[in-house]
Amino acid sequence: MILVTGGTGLVGAHLLLHLLENKEETIRAIYRNQKHIAKTKSLFGYYDKGELFSNIEWVLADILDIPSLEVAFENVDYVFHCAGFISFNPNDEENLRKTNIEGTANIVNFCIDKKVKKLCHVSSIAALGNVALKEIEVTEETEWNPEISHSDYAISKYGAEMEVWRGLQEGLQVIVVNPGIIFGPGFWNHGSGTMILAIKKGFPFYTYGSSSYIAVTDVVTIMNQLMDADCSGERFILISENRTYKDIIITIAKKLEVKNPRIEASPFLLNLAWRMDFLISKIFRGKRKLSKHSSISLQNTEKYSNEKIQTYLNYSFEKIDTYLDTILAPLRK
Repeated sequence: MILVTGGTGLVGAHLLLHLLENKEETIRAIYRNQKHIAKTKSLFGYYDKGELFSNIEWVLADILDIPSLEVAFENVDYVFHCAGFISFNPNDEENLRKTNIEGTANIVNFCIDKKVKKLCHVSSIAALGNVALKEIEVTEETEWNPEISHSDYAISKYGAEMEVWRGLQEGLQVIVVNPGIIFGPGFWNHGSGTMILAIKKGFPFYTYGSSSYIAVTDVVTIMNQLMDADCSGERFILISENRTYKDIIITIAKKLEVKNPRIEASPFLLNLAWRMDFLISKIFRGKRKLSKHSSISLQNTEKYSNEKIQTYLNYSFEKIDTYLDTILAPLRK
């Protein structure tokens, strides 16, 4: 039996669909709220695969609730750990660490206790190291520098990976994947979906910083192949392309047939913006919209290498422009 955590999120929901199309085993997924299951069901409908949805065995559980996990792990052989909390709001530090680190520790402990055959953990490029002066790209071997300031999200994902590597030392077979920014349909109010909706509304700003992007279908396909492969104790960067924010925003704007961004958010403007955002959030006790680390990441120009996964699986990634054509088409209506 296969257990999927985070089955009501972008990666988890797509993974459930992919597994049901390619596996004969029973697929179990955990959920915290019945309403969230509707998002996954809707995604199956988006792909005209609604008939497969009923084959999921849903279990009410929380990665922070030990008794519920006891039920979820009954007769489980393989685990895909997709659950996690994503936020760049400094006020969410405690929740980030609790969910991503403590929650992953619970999953690892249950995998060891229940003698699970293999765990695939979904991390992030945020948990990777920082390039040294003479290095060109971030690879799986790039070392984490604790002296460099990192976002709370990055620290929590790095801490989660430490729990996974602990599991490896205790005899658990593990694989870690580090995706870049993931594009995919059905979850427009989360992750990259929020950026796409902002661009649709006429987002006017751009920066010359860059990041790495990948289609969610590539992420789940690779995860499945790595789970089947005879490998353990490895991490793989999953990205299709390195693109500047300006390039990707203009690309999305054109495909949505809306105005291109026209104002450069310079380092000076970004630094001023996050300080103003901090002040406003303190005065009105509102949620932060731009943190210091978000400002830094928007100026970052580090590039990430996908050479390892391409070599290991002989994998060819879908082009981002082609994939965006597919998933953005319904938004143009």
